[in-house]
Amino acid sequence: MDLNSASTVVLQVLTQATSQDTAVLKPAEEQLKQWETQPGFYSVLLNIFTNHTLDINVRWLAVLYFKNGIDRYWRRVAPHALSEEEKSTLRAGLITNFNEPVNQIATQIAVLIAKVARLDCPRQWPELIPTLIESVKVQDDLRQHRALLTFYHVTKTLASKRLAADRKLFYDLASGIYNFACSLWNHHTDTFLQQVSSGNEAAVLSSLERTLLSLKVLRKLTVNGFVEPHKNMEVMGFLHGIFDRLKQFLECSRSIGTDNVCRDRLEKTIILFTKVLLDFLDQHPFSFTPLIQRSLEFSVSYVFTEVGEGVTFERFIVQCMNLIKMIVKNYAYKPSKNFEDSSPETLEAHKIKMAFFTYPTLTEICRRLVSHYFLLTEEELTMWEEDPEGFTVEETGGDSWKYSLRPCTEVLFIDIFHEYNQTLTPVLLEMMQTLQGPTNVEDMNALLIKDAVYNAVGLAAYELFDSVDFDQWFKNQLLPELQVIHNRYKPLRRRVIWLIGQWISVKFKSDLRPMLYEAICNLLQDQDLVVRIETATTLKLTVDDFEFRTDQFLPYLETMFTLLFQLLQQVTECDTKMHVLHVLSCVIERVNIQIRPYVGCLVQYLPLLWKQSEEHNMLRCAILTTLIHLVQGLGADSKNLYPFLLPVIQLSTDVSQPPHVYLLEDGLELWLVTLENSPCITPELLRIFQNMSPLLELSSENLRTCFKIINGYIFLSSTEFLQTYAVGLCQSFCELLKEITTEGQVQVLKVVENALKVNPVLGPQMFQPILPCVFRGIIEGERYPVVMSTYLGVMGRVLLQNTSFFSSLLNEMAHKFNQEMDQLLGNMIEMWVDRMDNITQPERRKLSALALLSLLPSDNSVIQDKFCGIINISVEGLHDVMTEDPETGTYKDCMLMSHLEEPKVTEDEEPPTEQDKRKKMLALKDPVHTVSLQQFIYEKLKAQQELLGEQGFQSLMETVDTEIVTQLQEFLQGF
Repeated sequence: MDLNSASTVVLQVLTQATSQDTAVLKPAEEQLKQWETQPGFYSVLLNIFTNHTLDINVRWLAVLYFKNGIDRYWRRVAPHALSEEEKSTLRAGLITNFNEPVNQIATQIAVLIAKVARLDCPRQWPELIPTLIESVKVQDDLRQHRALLTFYHVTKTLASKRLAADRKLFYDLASGIYNFACSLWNHHTDTFLQQVSSGNEAAVLSSLERTLLSLKVLRKLTVNGFVEPHKNMEVMGFLHGIFDRLKQFLECSRSIGTDNVCRDRLEKTIILFTKVLLDFLDQHPFSFTPLIQRSLEFSVSYVFTEVGEGVTFERFIVQCMNLIKMIVKNYAYKPSKNFEDSSPETLEAHKIKMAFFTYPTLTEICRRLVSHYFLLTEEELTMWEEDPEGFTVEETGGDSWKYSLRPCTEVLFIDIFHEYNQTLTPVLLEMMQTLQGPTNVEDMNALLIKDAVYNAVGLAAYELFDSVDFDQWFKNQLLPELQVIHNRYKPLRRRVIWLIGQWISVKFKSDLRPMLYEAICNLLQDQDLVVRIETATTLKLTVDDFEFRTDQFLPYLETMFTLLFQLLQQVTECDTKMHVLHVLSCVIERVNIQIRPYVGCLVQYLPLLWKQSEEHNMLRCAILTTLIHLVQGLGADSKNLYPFLLPVIQLSTDVSQPPHVYLLEDGLELWLVTLENSPCITPELLRIFQNMSPLLELSSENLRTCFKIINGYIFLSSTEFLQTYAVGLCQSFCELLKEITTEGQVQVLKVVENALKVNPVLGPQMFQPILPCVFRGIIEGERYPVVMSTYLGVMGRVLLQNTSFFSSLLNEMAHKFNQEMDQLLGNMIEMWVDRMDNITQPERRKLSALALLSLLPSDNSVIQDKFCGIINISVEGLHDVMTEDPETGTYKDCMLMSHLEEPKVTEDEEPPTEQDKRKKMLALKDPVHTVSLQQFIYEKLKAQQELLGEQGFQSLMETVDTEIVTQLQEFLQGF
């Protein structure tokens, strides 16, 4: 591509590509795509985006195309790779001038230079770093800033490389430029500190921007540039100096307004200082040891004493708390139980920690956390009044603990209390002791202090197990507090019910649960919405608990379910509705069929909620989960839900509908439980199976559930289902078997096996295309035992239950193998006998014995030739299934099922589903469970004897090992 002639054309097409008119835009994009692989195209782009007189949008687009080209064509091995000559020209052009006037384009240029550096620096681009270092020294503000911006992005990119050779190169780079980077940072920092009092906001912002960028460079060099950074004096000098710089910057915040760009940049710089410390601690815990004392002193003084008043801000406090937490929890600083097994570095760090965390320090931290940071703020109380649902979402951890103050303080309290519980337990118990009895509703501060202490007792529940008689406290203190209905007491009602939820799985007598359920019923009617939502949360924790007893809960079920449903209707936020639905689901799951009398209102409401939640897929997931438990609780009665239920399943499992991305997993589970609990097939239930074929093509992690659904249809209505869908299903299975894992093959074959078991006549016909593959697998000796076992299970069903179909299959395979039928049958029997040990399931082992015995009586020489193997398998089968009656001394087949016994269901067990009942009925027709193997062998041997005569039969029996014959005779005593 000639630069002079091409520039005008490329510029014109780029201009068209910025158009809002698709008729102009699309052809331009196509043309640019064709030029991507043309030599010289990227040189033209470089000329365009470095020409500051051109339109900004055109230049922006040129930068993006250049950046994408680096990803696709810069590597030597890439298809249509750029020539080394053009790359050399481009590298030189990229660092000729650092004078881009537009911030967004400057950032993109810095990023693309970093992308090239990742591939070429330092070997093909040794001049990059020296050029950047020289450029950041210039006096021109714009050039200096752009060079510094590029320096940061290059350093960040090179620091992210992980191969050993790349790490070595970065170590060399870091040690070579670290001194310069420190000097640069110190220079810009000193400049900022001098200018901050000048009142010249533009100058302050400019120097602060450079301070921030140079600190970002130092962060990457410090954290990623040294194997043993504690041995480098410059690195440790910089880190030790951070604390003094932090103090200076925090003091600067007094003279900078609270609502301007400078303030924002200043806070970002302060946070970046803390990130350097946190990253260094994370990557180099032992190198951080000399900094432990100073870090703890600094953080504790600013967070827990008056030193921080007027200068700290929330994000900074969070970072300081994270620093304390990481030091307290760091495994590198925890010695082994046997101190002698610990490294000297660990012992040194542990010693520093122990020296710092004295009793007075720990006590002060604990008291300040509880009495200051745990207190509900004015903003939170206002939010409680104005947006109660927003308040509950915020309280339950809407933000990560790393970035939000309240969860961060709670996590820090938990970690410190766990680490120093022997010291802090008496402190917290004393705080509890001072708060006995009711609190004056007019004293809001006392109410908030009690709320904070109760919060601490809940968070430390596991640590306080042996120190608090919670049962007595519940009866004498907490229960009466729940009964104070004054509006100003609502923070404590909410906190007490939350506190009980924290202790329910730690220490709470079962006998007290009815009292708690009574309290929950009352609180679900509380005038305050936040209290009701918190009560629902505690109810969920209660029913989820290991010691939950249904009999204690049932007297309160109707009231609770009704009140929970009313709460679900009242709340409006998506997150809150999801939460209440989750509580309802847990209740339904635990009480199971006992829920049936009370679900009418919920069943009527869910269709409306589903419709309202069209734009909220996560809420629809919660509805699906509720429906799953509802169907399980209703059992066969769930059929009444089909007008709503089946369209929901249809939408959730239709891969052509966008919501399936969110709903598919839960939708499939709902489909499965609907089938399992369906009393009979309906046309609508049969129709939604049309969704299955695309699901099987996905071959996703949901395949196992898909196979369960297919089995569900086979057990529910095999004839209708197979006649409607078997052809398409068989095609899908044939495709799957070509590319699926061994486990997947077994799942496919189990479906076929179930179809043959349920419908011995129609099953083989419908899955006929798969059976030759099964036959071939047996003849050729499939190498995976689990697959071979399933092959033999499938073929055993065909041979035993559909002899005529087996004969036609044998005939078909004889033609394919170009063998005689008898010869092929002999080979199959021989392989079956040889691989019998692959079968581990007793049912399949008995099936194999029955199937091979069904070939008798026979005068076929091949079958008689394999007679010994058939008898061997039969005796193995007898050993598997025969149990001795101790009273009579006779043997009986333990797999026989003579009548339908309804199993007794205990309270903790789920009642049998409709599918369980169908399987039980099927077992009563299955030869494996209705035919005595002992009697079958006797009858087959007797028939063979009658066919051959006594002498011929004796000759046949002589082919069997005498020990096997002896065992056979023992089993057949009495016949």
